[in-house]
Amino acid sequence: MEEGTPLFHFCSMSPIYPGCISERSQRESIKPTPNVIRTKQPHRYTSLLLAFLLACSTAGRAQRITTDKSAFAMTTAVIYIDPAEAELVKTAATLLQRDIEQVTGRKLPIVATVDQFHKNVIAVGTIQQSAFLKQLVSGRKINLKAIEGQWEASLIQTISNPAKGITNALVVAGSDRRGAAYGVFELSRQFGVSPWYWWADVPVEKRNEIYIRSGVTVTDAPKVKYRGIFINDEAPALSSWSREKFGGFNHKFYEKVFELILRLKGNYIWPAMWGNAFYADDSLNIKAADAYGIVIGTSHHEPLMRAHDEWRRAGGGPWNYETNPEKLRQFWRDGMKRASNEKIVSIGMRGDGDAPMSRETATALLERIVADQRGIISEVTGKPAAETPQLWALYKEVQDYYDKGMRVPDDVTLLLCDDNWGNLRKLPRPGEKPRKGGYGIYYHFDYVGGPRNYKWLNTNPLPRIWEQMNLAYQHNVKDIWIVNVGDIKPMEFPISFFLDFAWNPEKIDADDLTRYSEQWAAAQFGQQYAADIATMLARYAKYNARRKPELLDANTYPGLEEWKTVVTEWNMLLEKAEAINKALPTHYKDAYFQLVLHPVKACANLNEMYYYVALNKNAYAHKWQEANAYADRVKALYKNDSLITQQYHQLNNGKWNHLMSQTHIGYTYWQQPERQKMPAVSYLPADSAVAKKEGVFQAVRRAKIPAGLTGNRFYQDEKRGVSIEADHYTKAINANGISWKILPDHGRTGSAITVFPVTAGEQTPGENAPRLQYDVYTYSEGAFSIYAYFSPTLNFPGSENGLQYAISVDDERPQLISLNKEDKTSDRGIWNKWAAENIIIKFSKHTITSPGKHTVKFWLVNPGVVLQKLVLDFGGLEPTYLGPSETLEN
Repeated sequence: MEEGTPLFHFCSMSPIYPGCISERSQRESIKPTPNVIRTKQPHRYTSLLLAFLLACSTAGRAQRITTDKSAFAMTTAVIYIDPAEAELVKTAATLLQRDIEQVTGRKLPIVATVDQFHKNVIAVGTIQQSAFLKQLVSGRKINLKAIEGQWEASLIQTISNPAKGITNALVVAGSDRRGAAYGVFELSRQFGVSPWYWWADVPVEKRNEIYIRSGVTVTDAPKVKYRGIFINDEAPALSSWSREKFGGFNHKFYEKVFELILRLKGNYIWPAMWGNAFYADDSLNIKAADAYGIVIGTSHHEPLMRAHDEWRRAGGGPWNYETNPEKLRQFWRDGMKRASNEKIVSIGMRGDGDAPMSRETATALLERIVADQRGIISEVTGKPAAETPQLWALYKEVQDYYDKGMRVPDDVTLLLCDDNWGNLRKLPRPGEKPRKGGYGIYYHFDYVGGPRNYKWLNTNPLPRIWEQMNLAYQHNVKDIWIVNVGDIKPMEFPISFFLDFAWNPEKIDADDLTRYSEQWAAAQFGQQYAADIATMLARYAKYNARRKPELLDANTYPGLEEWKTVVTEWNMLLEKAEAINKALPTHYKDAYFQLVLHPVKACANLNEMYYYVALNKNAYAHKWQEANAYADRVKALYKNDSLITQQYHQLNNGKWNHLMSQTHIGYTYWQQPERQKMPAVSYLPADSAVAKKEGVFQAVRRAKIPAGLTGNRFYQDEKRGVSIEADHYTKAINANGISWKILPDHGRTGSAITVFPVTAGEQTPGENAPRLQYDVYTYSEGAFSIYAYFSPTLNFPGSENGLQYAISVDDERPQLISLNKEDKTSDRGIWNKWAAENIIIKFSKHTITSPGKHTVKFWLVNPGVVLQKLVLDFGGLEPTYLGPSETLEN
């Protein structure tokens, strides 16, 4: 971005993220159309100035970077920090000093007194500790009532003649130490320092001066209390990289991680734990956490601040509370004594090494374990256990204990979990009595376990993250959001979104995700190609989510035509990515390769490799001479996979060596292979091969639709049946305060649709109940089936029948169908299929008595059901993985 380009004012999100939209503009952006609520699609802004004007013109807040030389000039200022401030505030001031130097080349002094200075002062501090802020308050130069008593709130204001001898002050005030730090990093984002400047080599744009327009006060505070990441499954990539670059997971490594979390407005971490121990491996780790104000936790199976690997190192004997309670209690007591920093203490107990407890484990024993652990907490801290933040994770089988009646004290946060594949398992019931400790969510972008590890590249589309985490927020899960991010890289984009959304879920709607992506892309690469880059980020995650790369093989798509379509989509995406790479200025290219080009290039290559394996198998079976060329192509693509990885590892003089070393080819079961292995191919002897003959095109029968009709109309196709993308309804009927809402780009092949509010009560289908209607035209009559494709939403209410929907054709009685009552989130059974295919497909049987026009009606029963596609099968439907392409009359 060129010097002087205006940016957003300080708002509830960063300057390049949606957020600073006034109540009026929010109301104006959501307008009901007949039968359905739709939110206007965001415009593609031609500049950040236009984005600023559209998003913030009604907000009444105009603080922003400016070119007005009469405004506050940052490079002529000093940075004031009261000596009594917390270490984090001092750390934030030092990073601000460095950020300004990165942008302007000038290093500002950091001072402990302002009396002797006579021009510009940047005052960073907290209400509690800063003598200068207290002076401004007593002199009625600033009013901090708006942030007093709030959690992590910040206020930024410019003041003329704030005190004797000072011409101007830029005040960054925090309600606490993190509030002050977040205010500082909001400034840094405004003048062009990306949170990913180090972790993704995003360049910092240079300016001669940074001017801050004066006269506006802005406050900010998060909606979710603890927001963080879990570094997990960190071998071989992150472990090898950290050893080479830092000597391991020590304080030097964690300082980089903590800075990133702060810049992303997070505050919480579960540190790396595969053979690692945060407190034991480096005594300076705890000091780094305090210096950066990061709250430390331990994973769901590591009680009382002890890494599980420490138990192995100590040789403590059986991890069994019935047979070895004294050693376990001492182990936990020592952990609590050591962890003197700000923390959330995990309580409870799972089996050794994150395994389930034995089947015979009684709820009474677990309740006794928790009671004893809380006794240790109270003993070590010298205060009631309720005064130390704690969580109990309802992970895997632990949720079963809760469902069977086990309870923990009300002050403990219940950490609810997904199924490790991004599908929430349990949520509080609407109207349920609030807990003092509230609720949290443990979510996954990465996982080691069945049906297969997924650790290599990002497979998490933002629309899916939004839908599930919005579901959590609307069910009052607001105390902890933590996400397993694996090696951190290459999850940069979803990490940014997860933490931005956690900061204020009320500011990002499903319809804002395109705009969010474009603004994120603009912050990393400038505005010129932001829209195209945002599309690529969305597309590659969407394509990867259809079936995670580790689960791909030659048989994923049952037909070669479907394989060809998928590979064509990937190669078109790659072609666009390569074109933008050529056009981008050189200083963006390292970041672009990491964030965009590498994942597109690597995944396009992988899909094409498996496609050619499928072609080779088919040609070999027919004795076609093309089999050998296909086999050679597989070999070339397999080799290219390693060359793409090598290219990543050589970036920036090897800065990211090892980070793409995760194996992803050659799986034979859930666990990763130690080494990659090329898929098997077959060669034909030259004298036995015959030339392939092209097939003869045959016309496909399809139903006719009368001319002159309007609205979406679907026809029957001989090979595809009737295929309908869910958001292409003919009519949507809202009722009982419930409205249908499209979730843009949420789905394997298109968008999806669900209802809001997601906390609405159960509906009885029939008459004027909420429903979607789809007009279809058939040439068939008689019996047929309807296959309904759903996002794999689990039975989060825990009801006997699971989440339900109803479906009917014409005037028949609606059939009530359960989406997920057979939900068993283990590594076996139907869940295995749902997770691997990222879809739940249900079917119903129907009969029509004549060809022609018919109306399919999809009835709401339970909110939380997300419909992606409907397919009517009259016989002859060709097998597909993604479902047949849509039979919509254009």
